Amino acid sequence: MDWGDVRVFLAIARQGSMRGAGRALGLSQPTIARRLAAFEAGFTGQPLFDRLPDGLHLNAVGDQLLAAAEDAERAMLTFERRRAAASPMLSGTVRIATGECAAGFLARCQSGGTTTPLPSGITLELLQSLPPANLTRREADMSLRHQPPESGDYYVAKLGTFGVAVYRRRGNDTDAWVAYTEEQSQGQSHEPARWVQRQVEDTKGVVALRASSMLMHVEAIRAGAGRGVLPCYIGDGHPLLERLTAPIPDLAATYWMIVHRDIRRSACVRAVIDWMRRVFAEQRDVIAGVVSAGKRQGPSI
Repeated sequence: MDWGDVRVFLAIARQGSMRGAGRALGLSQPTIARRLAAFEAGFTGQPLFDRLPDGLHLNAVGDQLLAAAEDAERAMLTFERRRAAASPMLSGTVRIATGECAAGFLARCQSGGTTTPLPSGITLELLQSLPPANLTRREADMSLRHQPPESGDYYVAKLGTFGVAVYRRRGNDTDAWVAYTEEQSQGQSHEPARWVQRQVEDTKGVVALRASSMLMHVEAIRAGAGRGVLPCYIGDGHPLLERLTAPIPDLAATYWMIVHRDIRRSACVRAVIDWMRRVFAEQRDVIAGVVSAGKRQGPSI
């Protein structure tokens, strides 16, 4: 039996369609259909899914195979993680799943920010993953998240806390705000968006622009569209921006590094872990938004 066919079977069962399974596995829909046909033919020749208008659903025969397929997946994923960890080579790609704030910081530190650079043979691949990447299934090699996992066979380390403050274009006295989208502002999972919305409502302020990403906010604030919240490591280092507040406690973003213990044995992953710990330690004041002597904070809002 081909392990790849088992993966296809599980992906279809989880995604509910061949197209969704193809996206999850990085395969084309015709390839998914061909692999499923081979998998079904290897048993009784009967279909394992009911083809319904809303997608593919396991039938009684397929449902009986699901638990065994998941057992096989756990065994193969363990094997793959340990095989990857066995290589002593300090070269290859290490995939890190995280959000915009931490990803931007790591990208910036690639050209400096630590006294010991990352080994030249290692390539970082930064992934923005929603929902969070599944490290057991190797959707990424490590994750940087705001909360440590409640369970699992993981190595977990607290890296640091990013300060967030209000910024505007230097010399621009507009009271308008650069805010997040209405959906983000009303949700429960995006505290910066909710905080800005509260300021707008409390002060009966004007929203000049709504945008869904931090990069859009940086460009809008830099252009003078209005004031808005940014990580201090971005705002303090930008020559066209001035800070209007101290770091806002409610918006402080703590990041935890999470790595599956099997993958932690990899020489490349260990090197990235050590590098990130040094970067966060050496840049602690920068990411926390500690204003250096001689750097004047602008007027408060």
